Amino acid sequence: MLRAFAVRRDPGPLVTPPQLRECHGCGLFQIVPAMAANMRSDCERCGTPLRATRADPTGHCLALTFASLVLFAILWLAMLMKVSTAGIVHETTILSGPAELVRHGLWPLAIAVSFTTAFAPLIKFAGTLYVLVGLRMRTLPPNLRGVFLISRRMGTWAMLEVLLLGVFVAYTKLGDLVTIELGPAVYALAVLTVVIVWAELSLDPQAVWEEIERRGQTHAPMPPTAPLEYRPGAAGCEECHLVCVPAEHDGRCPRCGARVHERKPDSLNRTLALVLAGAVLYIPANIYPVLTVIQLGSGEPSTILGGVEELVSSRMYPLALLVFFASVLVPLFKLIGLVSMIGATSLSGTAEKAGFLLRQRTKLYWIVAWIGRWSMVDIFMESLLGALVQFGRAVTIDPGMGALAFCAVVIVTIFAAEAFDPRLMWDAAARNPHRKSRPSAASRTSDVAVVSSG
Repeated sequence: MLRAFAVRRDPGPLVTPPQLRECHGCGLFQIVPAMAANMRSDCERCGTPLRATRADPTGHCLALTFASLVLFAILWLAMLMKVSTAGIVHETTILSGPAELVRHGLWPLAIAVSFTTAFAPLIKFAGTLYVLVGLRMRTLPPNLRGVFLISRRMGTWAMLEVLLLGVFVAYTKLGDLVTIELGPAVYALAVLTVVIVWAELSLDPQAVWEEIERRGQTHAPMPPTAPLEYRPGAAGCEECHLVCVPAEHDGRCPRCGARVHERKPDSLNRTLALVLAGAVLYIPANIYPVLTVIQLGSGEPSTILGGVEELVSSRMYPLALLVFFASVLVPLFKLIGLVSMIGATSLSGTAEKAGFLLRQRTKLYWIVAWIGRWSMVDIFMESLLGALVQFGRAVTIDPGMGALAFCAVVIVTIFAAEAFDPRLMWDAAARNPHRKSRPSAASRTSDVAVVSSG
């Protein structure tokens, strides 16, 4: 019987009961023990985090989320930067970037920038605030589970921390072209990035789902006591992590209402199709210009690699390395990583070959799923540069079609990582016997690990 560790930071009373969980990294069903505050349980087999408790699982996040909404309002309403050259002064807000993209006919790019920097963060902040405030009310407001479900999903697409990096890159690149003065929105964005990370670390989403369940606002009636034994056909909900038998509830999680599958439907084919689409789009993204800088009537289009070369020529080596890593290496790394995982799952042959570096490949998947969003730094930078530098014949920066193709690469690879199911790698290596046949009563305990308190 496998035993993992629950890392405890501060001693204290137990705040959670033992729970049956499926690891979404390797597919192993295991019992997470009763845990005190400020503890973390990881899967012993693959190391994927299973649960992290907090001393105040919702209160700190409530205050920080409210602060995030205030800072978010400042970000979108206050001045971002003031740029000047040849006696011309130009003030911009963060709204100016998408507006400039629309003016150049790049409205799909404007939608992507607006969604990732405005709508997704707003939905996440407002939804989280609605749920956390609602749970403190005597009478619950409607549909807390649905709102919390959507707000958590928006976390993948809310990219304000990436926007901050894009602002830094744009500020550095503009130093030789115009005079720049930072506005209140930049400082609000810097503080907001810290608050967002702090709020996320202070929240225990599992505690929120458990409180929603306790208050009776679930998709379907829940059993009075959660079962701690594996049942044939059981699967872990990817949204609230409840282990249930989806066939008993029309394929949905009885707690949050999300669709539940033993494995993501048609995962390998969907991932492969999206990876191929990303690989095709990667070519025009690097061939077509992403920016055109015209200064005193002269200038030429610049590709992603051309921009890196210009930074190297200007001896901005750290910035050149950052742009090269985020805009060239990260998309390529994601494509190669996903292809290697698909190949190891479907073309490995024997279970022994499929088990090669299995734990390391699972960690690679989580890195691939996390790192892809940072490639949007180049898109945000180009949006800001196009909005900031419009000084007629003196100097003008116009975004190009290459930026649209590159943004499509980033979005497609994010969807590809979401479509891939790392548990399939463990299935291919015959590490999940319950996937091969119905386990007998005697064999079920071998498929369930206990996560101890260490």
